[in-house]
Amino acid sequence: MKSTVLAVSLTLSALSSAFLPNQAEAATSRKTWLVQQIYNFNHPFAATLPSELSVKMTKMAVNAFAFYRGTAHLFYEDTRTAFLPVSWYTSTVTNGVWLGGDMHMQNMGGFRNANGTAIFDTNDFDESYWGSYTWDLRRMAVAILLAAEENGISSADRQNLVKNFTDSYATQIAVFKGNDTELSYTATSAATSGVVKDTIQTANGKTRASLLTKYTAVTSGKRAFLTISGSLQPVNSSTFSALNGAMASYISSIPVAKRKSNSYYLLKSAALRIGAGTGSMGRYRYYLLIDGSTTATSDDVILEMKQQTNSSVAIAAPGNMPAWTYDYHNGERVVKSMKAMLTNTDVLAGYSTYNGMPFFISERQPFQEDFDYTLLTSYTKFNDAVKYMGKIMAKNHALADKDYDATLIPYSMDKEITDVINGDVSGLKTETLNYALSYAAQVKQDYVDFVSAKNSGTVLY
Repeated sequence: MKSTVLAVSLTLSALSSAFLPNQAEAATSRKTWLVQQIYNFNHPFAATLPSELSVKMTKMAVNAFAFYRGTAHLFYEDTRTAFLPVSWYTSTVTNGVWLGGDMHMQNMGGFRNANGTAIFDTNDFDESYWGSYTWDLRRMAVAILLAAEENGISSADRQNLVKNFTDSYATQIAVFKGNDTELSYTATSAATSGVVKDTIQTANGKTRASLLTKYTAVTSGKRAFLTISGSLQPVNSSTFSALNGAMASYISSIPVAKRKSNSYYLLKSAALRIGAGTGSMGRYRYYLLIDGSTTATSDDVILEMKQQTNSSVAIAAPGNMPAWTYDYHNGERVVKSMKAMLTNTDVLAGYSTYNGMPFFISERQPFQEDFDYTLLTSYTKFNDAVKYMGKIMAKNHALADKDYDATLIPYSMDKEITDVINGDVSGLKTETLNYALSYAAQVKQDYVDFVSAKNSGTVLY
């Protein structure tokens, strides 16, 4: 039954995959539409966390790349409603690739996997969903152009960065075809260089003590969250009680083989995390302090609990990832997506429902470092980084197929994607670049219109 439903879903998605941003429509002002879209997306959260939405709008106004980060929904609105030739959709199977959904360089970073190995990989799966592999390629390609322009990289070099990123992806996905090497692929410090290598090493050099000191303090033998302006707000007793009530279903969501004793998950303190991220701002995000392996305060663990909503990718391909595949729970969708695209994943990853809202829960790992794209101050540094990012995206797509769960995706996506490219990597590079140039121009125009609306006091949420 599942395979039949998937086949129907993929066939339907073949129709939606043809609808992509029209180059002829790029860089045209569409201010009224733009404001309405931003309002529609953010308004549902205005009654609960309006101050977070205010910060979000301020963050988005910094530059075009920040605006792009905060508006994945616009990207998929455009993907849904416009048309381009269907050169890369000769197989409907490629429309069922498990996507990261919101691919840009700041959704990758350094962290330790469950084996304790420091790696560089994707670290955000909020927008994960099924769709065309080109959607991940294109979203990252546009991000590369915008970030590289901000960093002062020349136009010719920016175009080469997109070509080299796409080439890296296509080459690596072909390497994975016909074997299981994607199961063991990792971008470690020894296997990388430049800013990516530095990011891994910085993550690996961090300590649990430093993270606990940053966010908590021990008073009379008990550790609890600090109040930090613009960052942490400890919750009241009723909220704490409700969060504590959500712990049971969270624990049950963790596979028995990875589940620890109930005492490990004892909730000691909770806080509302504010000011973090961009696109997800306005949704609830909590930090939960749990007891850890012992009753000592030194090994306490911080969990991050993020409210989830429908993936923005579903705007372009509604129902393409049937809700039964994640039990109609968007927190479970994120957990499954993370496990599908990564190996040796966080043993504390799970999901729960709180106040009727779905949440994804994972460790706020002490050993993690966000990728700082502003350090890519030369073409050489930027080029080095995007090549690794292309390989990692290929690994994500290759892993998240029958290797993860053949009842969901009964195909080898590395084979299917390689076959549909059919050796024409040059053509894929050209189409991806042309798309990215056109859409980056539209993003910059949208950004100008957004800032104008914001500065004039237009209601945006």
